[in-house]
Amino acid sequence: MKSAITISLVSQSRGGPFVLWDDLAVGMDLAKSLGFDGIEIFAPGPEFFVEYKDSSGNSVLSMARERGLAIAAIGTGAGWVKHRLSMADPDSSVRRSAMEFLEKMLHAASELRAPMIIGSMQGRSSPSVSSEQARGWLREGLASLDTTASKLEAEILYEPLNRYETDQATTLAGGLELIAGLQKTRLLADWFHMNIEETDMAESLRQAGSAVGHIHFADTNRRAVGFGHLQVGPLIAALRDIGYEGFLSAEVFAWPDSKTAAEQTIAAYRRWVEAS
Repeated sequence: MKSAITISLVSQSRGGPFVLWDDLAVGMDLAKSLGFDGIEIFAPGPEFFVEYKDSSGNSVLSMARERGLAIAAIGTGAGWVKHRLSMADPDSSVRRSAMEFLEKMLHAASELRAPMIIGSMQGRSSPSVSSEQARGWLREGLASLDTTASKLEAEILYEPLNRYETDQATTLAGGLELIAGLQKTRLLADWFHMNIEETDMAESLRQAGSAVGHIHFADTNRRAVGFGHLQVGPLIAALRDIGYEGFLSAEVFAWPDSKTAAEQTIAAYRRWVEAS
């Protein structure tokens, strides 16, 4: 298993569960200095990865490689928080725009050799959209993106969220139903959401098995692991049981500040993964 930390470059997400903010190079430097294996990037849109260059003219991928960091995943949450795009919006033109955004993000992710996350953009039912219709549109969109991912040799991570954020899939079992039959789509298991929705988190991970493609390494209060009351040992044991070798990525609040949250995360990772 490998360690990663989140870097958000989306101003509309300020105050959300991301450890590092604003400056990609500074965030990468901190991640490297603390010994993280990778970074998870939340960018304002696909154009960021084309346009962004550091002071030396290096691209995002070159910057990461220069520091020996992998890009663990690319988040698409800006599609919702910045552009208000949802795969389950009642307006077909908004759904089309959401898919166009995700298609472009998928191309960007493939060039970065990183999976693309679909979380908040999955949407939910509404007074004008039944849960069945919302889920149908989501499944249709996931299938279309999965076909594109197959052509690009890319990967998609679908993230079940808790009931307060979606009614599409709130558990790993529900996520498995949504992605059944897809070739390039796996599950993102977020421990914060799982703590709310799963009866037995460790058993849910075992049941999902090889479909688990990414972990959001978060405590019960969405702070860094160790700042809440999560029972971590059984979850690490479950991941070992299913042969999980991917990232444990901290999508957590910068509490009490970014540096402390980052230090606590890598300390927890070393305790539970490297030393156990």
